[in-house]
Amino acid sequence: MAKGKINVAVENIFPLIKKFLYSDHEIFLRELISNATDATLKLKYLANIGETSVEYGNPFIEIKIDEEGKKLHIIDQGIGMTEEEVRKYINDIAFSGAEEFLDKYKEDGKDSGIIGHFGLGFYSAFMVAKKVEIITKSAIHDAPAVHWECDGSPEFTLTETDKNEHGSEIILHIADDSEEFLKKPRVEELLVKYNKFMPIPIKFGTKEEELPLPEDAAEDAEPETKTVDNIINNPNPAWTKQPTELEEKDYNSFYRELYPMQFEEPLFHIHLNVDYPFNLTGILYFPRLNQDLNVQKDRIQLYQNQVFVTDNVEGIVPEFLTMLRGVIDSPDIPLNVSRSYLQADGAVKKISSYITRKVADKLNQLFNDDRADFEKKWNDIKIVIEYGMLSEDKFFDKAQKFALYPTVDGSFYTFGELEEKIKEKQTDKDGKLIVLYASEQDKQHQYIEAAKEKGYEVVLLDSPIVPHLIQKFETSKENVSFVRVDGDHVDNLIKKEEEQISKLSDEEKETLKKTLEETISDKSYNVQLQAMDSGSAPFIITQPEFMRRMKEMQQTGGGGGMFGMGNMPDMHNLVVNTNHELVSEILNTKTKKKQERLITQSLDLARLSQGLLKGAELTDFVKRSYAMIK
Repeated sequence: MAKGKINVAVENIFPLIKKFLYSDHEIFLRELISNATDATLKLKYLANIGETSVEYGNPFIEIKIDEEGKKLHIIDQGIGMTEEEVRKYINDIAFSGAEEFLDKYKEDGKDSGIIGHFGLGFYSAFMVAKKVEIITKSAIHDAPAVHWECDGSPEFTLTETDKNEHGSEIILHIADDSEEFLKKPRVEELLVKYNKFMPIPIKFGTKEEELPLPEDAAEDAEPETKTVDNIINNPNPAWTKQPTELEEKDYNSFYRELYPMQFEEPLFHIHLNVDYPFNLTGILYFPRLNQDLNVQKDRIQLYQNQVFVTDNVEGIVPEFLTMLRGVIDSPDIPLNVSRSYLQADGAVKKISSYITRKVADKLNQLFNDDRADFEKKWNDIKIVIEYGMLSEDKFFDKAQKFALYPTVDGSFYTFGELEEKIKEKQTDKDGKLIVLYASEQDKQHQYIEAAKEKGYEVVLLDSPIVPHLIQKFETSKENVSFVRVDGDHVDNLIKKEEEQISKLSDEEKETLKKTLEETISDKSYNVQLQAMDSGSAPFIITQPEFMRRMKEMQQTGGGGGMFGMGNMPDMHNLVVNTNHELVSEILNTKTKKKQERLITQSLDLARLSQGLLKGAELTDFVKRSYAMIK
């Protein structure tokens, strides 16, 4: 029996491992199974090139719990190690750089994701174990099996032992404060979380399977069962295959495997597959998102060589795509480093850019292949696309080919198509193209109808981020302005050369304005007199486009706050049509009481059309209306 010390100059490495990484102590099982997987895949490679006489066969990794003996076993049928290799890989290499690690990470080791960074993956076992044993036999060298044992101090023992089959068995003597890892449900939870798609089958206990009944079996015959190995992972998940090998049903089946509680099928998927300038595979799914910006994020799972890393992919996946679901797998993403490290990593940034480009290309393809189907799905996916256009300049540029602008009548246009459609009628006297839009079709119906009577097209932009998006759009294109359809009287939305002549004299207009301002108690209304078509409404309430947009931007984050408009009260214009006969009647009414009643009733009708009449004021309006009918 050989005894020795692990090649590390500092003796407090084990307490540091446990202290700094205690919050993540469950990842010990992921690390040990990853090692077992690597050992098995190395054997497969060597067997394929004839470097070993051992047959690869159908190996698996087995996890066993000995609750009474307080032991957890991880057993593989991989390449194994000789005594010399144990000394080299367990005692020496695993702790190369340990002093550097201590100097660098003793203050912030937890946040730096140190496991793996210095080859410490195997020693994560000491986060949960008071003693660790390795029993291993090499598949390459004709050498005796060896037994390594360490109790968490730098001392270890290494002896020859009996083991007939190649591979390694790790035995963890679970510490008193970690006995949760001796419970089958807890271990199975970790296996499913981290190792669900590992490339080597993982056996964990057994299960009962029903045998098919023979054809001549009686109707009430009970099926027999057999005990089989419980393989808890899928070694060949869909993303590891080529798109040509998969059909739509395969993608949908894998979606249900990823999200067993999600019963609705995804709208479509994007299969990622690149091997230069980095390796990345994966499948992203577009679920039905509607308008909800608060949809649950962190549903994309990040893997490294089929080992689960995290579902917090912000900084790796562009933020606007974190609303999607699916899997990304890349060996170029470090397994055990912090999110801040990932976000600063050059390879990760390239991956993020690639994913953005790939998603844009796929959306463009879907648009071109079946535009009618794309239009049908637009309301379910637009929040992702619009958010992407707002947050990623490259995506904004690419999205010009497929981003849609639906009209209130149900037609869909790209911006180029919309521009061509409206430029003749909706270019103002200064040569600026005015895009009229509605955000709440029912509420703004009166204004939409007025615009349509003029032959104008009104697009429906009802996402919560629209104020931000159109602000960006206006800065990216010359001579284009977006104006909400209820932002002013229709004649003022798109200013033309011709102007209406007022029926009222300047003196009458001055008298009318003074009367209105004295009668209207709510001083937040800015009274404006304007000559309009006599068939237009007598009173119209509008809100200045700039002021309203800034307030909306502030409410959804950004925008208004920087202009100090966050707490500013709503300001509205009361546009009074001087050519309407009711306005003439208000001006010429001899009794003050009737004049006030006409003004109040007209104002309330205008407020009602904008959804501004509520509570006691609405009750008073209804009572007054009934009284006037009588």
